[in-house]
Amino acid sequence: MATRAMRLVPIGDAVIGDDQPCRVVAELGQNHDGSLAKCLELIWAAKDAGAWAVKLQKRTIPDAIPLHQRAVMKETPWGETMSYADYRARLEFGPAEYDAIARECAKIGLLWSASVWDEGALAFLLDYDPPFLKIPSACLTDIALLEACRRSGRPIIASTGMSTIAEIDRAATALGPDRLVLLHCKSAYPTPADELNLSAISTLRERFHNMPIGFSNHYPGVWMALCAVVLGASMVEAHLTLDRAAAGTDHAVSWEPKGLATFIRQVGRWQEARGTGELGVAPSERAVLHKLRRLP
Repeated sequence: MATRAMRLVPIGDAVIGDDQPCRVVAELGQNHDGSLAKCLELIWAAKDAGAWAVKLQKRTIPDAIPLHQRAVMKETPWGETMSYADYRARLEFGPAEYDAIARECAKIGLLWSASVWDEGALAFLLDYDPPFLKIPSACLTDIALLEACRRSGRPIIASTGMSTIAEIDRAATALGPDRLVLLHCKSAYPTPADELNLSAISTLRERFHNMPIGFSNHYPGVWMALCAVVLGASMVEAHLTLDRAAAGTDHAVSWEPKGLATFIRQVGRWQEARGTGELGVAPSERAVLHKLRRLP
């Protein structure tokens, strides 16, 4: 019988892939609302819930913002209306904030990194020696950025929202197969259940047989993400908030700390329950067998 090829990517002190624990990344995104104090509170909440890592977003403003979006006016969590470029600038952290984030994560033993939206953001993040890089779905077709990330030599996690299979193929070629984790993703906030297409996890596993496949969740609640784990997701990325009722784009589709802890606990239960697939009498059945089965 042919030996099944293992898809494994070491990141930090963990290995992502087949027959490994599913790793959970708490996406902080913009749920800190530009507040370092709130960001640090989210980091502690992620750690307490059992997350493997936290992730932020790093952009060079205004380079990372499409030209046609920069002047679009937007209602903000601060009760003000401002251009989208100004809104993104207000959410962006600089060296002082990232220094504090790096110190806090080191203190509590939590991995951290960020999605890089442009090559300037990549250069900024590399100064912090991140254990992995993240490619957001919006940048999956930016081949120059993907190639720059590959040259860094870091493990890469790439989301595949808003992308055709041909675009995913090109991105995987640009990023290289050796240190790449692909996340099935739908980029609507929230994603309707009938558009989640969780079966695509199996499609990606079959097509990219040498890469771990995970899931980036934008669906309210934990159960669809748990279904993704059952279908073979080796990693789950999910947004974390302190208050789902807060104003802002991402809060309503995020998990509060209790929800994140529930998900991580249920993933552990699934991994215990999955078993080996071999059939036989379980230890807990032996007394029942002796009591109930008529023996010849």
